[in-house]
Amino acid sequence: MRKRAVIITAKGFQDEEFIYPYYRLLEAGFSVDVATKDKAPVFGKFGVPARPTVSTDELRSDNYELVLLPGGFEAPDRVRLLPEVLDFVRQMDQQKKLIAAICHGPWILISAGVTKGRKMTAYWSIEADIRNSGADYQHKTPVVIDGNLITSPHYNNNGDFMKAVVAYFEKGR
Repeated sequence: MRKRAVIITAKGFQDEEFIYPYYRLLEAGFSVDVATKDKAPVFGKFGVPARPTVSTDELRSDNYELVLLPGGFEAPDRVRLLPEVLDFVRQMDQQKKLIAAICHGPWILISAGVTKGRKMTAYWSIEADIRNSGADYQHKTPVVIDGNLITSPHYNNNGDFMKAVVAYFEKGR
């Protein structure tokens, strides 16, 4: 059975943090949905389109093994305002399904209330937000794995980030 992933984003995402994970997941054999508010097409900072296959209000944790949250400060700031996404992320965490977030993507995890007591990383400018949420911010590391949570600070770390995501499933989870 093919594993199912969903990438949740909005206008102004960091192009590299959407496009590389999208194709890397396809390459690894995942079925990949793209979710946006109202299933509206959105574009990254540099014009890469994210063509949605589902609306954020259609997200159900039973349908996915992985949720991936790309950064670019604008998109995660928009996404974390959507109650249905925060509920979905909480359900994914409660079910111990993989949550992967890069750059400013962890803002969504903070708003969902799933970071307290967790080790994680993110773009350096949101270190205070992560610490204030009760998480243990890890400095100068390309990827942090804490149970079902994988975080990474920047698209320069895409290789390490996606290796960790794919390896998580290769370990028989």
